[in-house]
Amino acid sequence: MKDKVETVGESAIQHGSFNDRIYLMHLSPSDHDSILEDLESIAQKNDYSKIFAKIPSSQKEDFLSFGYREEAFVPGFFDGKENASFMCKYFTRSRMVDEDAKANKEVLETALSKDSKDEVVRLGDNASCTLCTEEDVERMAEIYDKVFDTYPFPIHDPSYLLKTMSDNVVYFCIKEDDWIVALASSEMDIENNNVEMTDFATLPECRGKGYSQYLLAYMEKEMAERGVLTSYTIARAGSFGMNIVFSRNSYRYAGTLVKNTNIGGRLESMNIWYKSLE
Repeated sequence: MKDKVETVGESAIQHGSFNDRIYLMHLSPSDHDSILEDLESIAQKNDYSKIFAKIPSSQKEDFLSFGYREEAFVPGFFDGKENASFMCKYFTRSRMVDEDAKANKEVLETALSKDSKDEVVRLGDNASCTLCTEEDVERMAEIYDKVFDTYPFPIHDPSYLLKTMSDNVVYFCIKEDDWIVALASSEMDIENNNVEMTDFATLPECRGKGYSQYLLAYMEKEMAERGVLTSYTIARAGSFGMNIVFSRNSYRYAGTLVKNTNIGGRLESMNIWYKSLE
């Protein structure tokens, strides 16, 4: 069963047994005095092993004093003015220890060595890149279902994709012969002028063509034209491909969230990368 999104006060959280955690997605200024105890209560009630919070760095000291640690930091995240701290609190030792740390370090070092490589990806004559429409959701759901064994959000459900399209998510695709073979999305925080580049998926038989890199550059251009200031991603720490894609596109490494997300069938650590679009 997928985790649910709820409000606590005026703040937004996602929580549930699927990821075995709480994710504080948006902290409302009106909840500053109560949010820490509220999150603690929900975690204890449900026996979660982790709380993950994305907050303005001006609130970091309060979270540190409550047993959190800062695992990533993104400057100018909120409207280009306020920095963001990605804070985590653990309730079990096993959740704090990443058994894949050595392999993930190799991935990160490899990605960092590819920083800003000037490699232009060109599409073949039968391929094109465009924004997805409501008519594409069935095919999109099929691709996500094929590519991911598990995922933190129900992107294999056409109705979910349709709902997010009408909200704040823009989906992009690459088509070969008018048939979608690769996808990604830009999840915009319009109030704070930032965007998460996420949901990258390419069919196995179409990999190796640089489609994710092409999509990312295309998405950046679209988001910059919409006035978005900061782009970021939360990428699987064990994925050579995705970490290299962001490093090559001049993203900076911001930190690693330990055993944070149920993706690919298990809990995995996630790397955060960011870039200014100004």
